[in-house]
Amino acid sequence: MAQPFNPSVPIYQQLCERIKNKIIRGELGMGERLPSVRDLAIESEVNPNTVQRAYKELEDTQIVEKKRGQGTFVTENPAILQKMREEQKISHINRFVTEMREMGYSEKEMLHGLQDYLEKKEDNK
Repeated sequence: MAQPFNPSVPIYQQLCERIKNKIIRGELGMGERLPSVRDLAIESEVNPNTVQRAYKELEDTQIVEKKRGQGTFVTENPAILQKMREEQKISHINRFVTEMREMGYSEKEMLHGLQDYLEKKEDNK
């Protein structure tokens, strides 16, 4: 069964995020071939046009490159991947901070809470 999608975010954007996260986690390495449009569409249970749009979006940002007759591959440019990794980190931090502020937490409380969380997680290893 495919991982569910958030109905409030376009599916192609969610596919882009999932692919970026796989690259960051090392599940997709530099120069590695992405699944074909058809295969990812079947796996994700979406229209192939949606996957094509996600691949085009990633290609426009140079995270992936299309090789005629061979498929779509993760870029081999480490600078582009490092930039993407940093952008993803900032995006997630921004989302976290925004949500915490909406709940009324101060920066000090956020830092303390995060520090406690990381320390407890380290203790459970």
